[in-house]
Amino acid sequence: MKKILFSALPIAAIAAITLFPVSDPLPIGATLPNANQKMLNTSGEQISFADAKKKNGLLVMFSCNTCPYVEKNQGRTNEISKYALANDIGVVILNSNEAYRGNEDSYEAMKEYALKQNYKWHYLVDKNSEMADAFGANKTPECFLFDNNNKLTYHGAIDDHPGDANAAGRKHLKIAIDEMKSGKDVSVKESKSIGCSIKRNK
Repeated sequence: MKKILFSALPIAAIAAITLFPVSDPLPIGATLPNANQKMLNTSGEQISFADAKKKNGLLVMFSCNTCPYVEKNQGRTNEISKYALANDIGVVILNSNEAYRGNEDSYEAMKEYALKQNYKWHYLVDKNSEMADAFGANKTPECFLFDNNNKLTYHGAIDDHPGDANAAGRKHLKIAIDEMKSGKDVSVKESKSIGCSIKRNK
């Protein structure tokens, strides 16, 4: 028994180092957290969710520069962000990879990435992963859609096949935007976000 306990100890120690507790994600109907907290935009401005929100609501997406799933979803990210803006919904993309802030998810790298992707929306530094913690976000990409009353109406993936745009069937986020804007109850309120883990620095 002692040998078993001893051999399990390194595994437990590794788990303690690599796995950090993440709060449960915001429940549907929850209020937008920290609406007035300012964050650094790639434009150099300090922007809050309240600043970014438009008449019909706000789309918040957790993302980064290098995750393979972000790359697979980048075309869809641009498409849905343009669609949200066209429907008078503000768009904020947050980079919460604080543990990578010294290299590929640095502020300078974010500015280059936003320019390369021709972002017409806010790409913000989530310092110390504070917003990721407040939202209970853990993946990139991971989406949260809020209505004009700052209430969460949809949480999850852009569509039903994050790994392959050509295989996607139902466009969860687009449908949620359409239903929310029309005043309908969002029919699919949650889906599973598939992607890289947010690299918290704790």
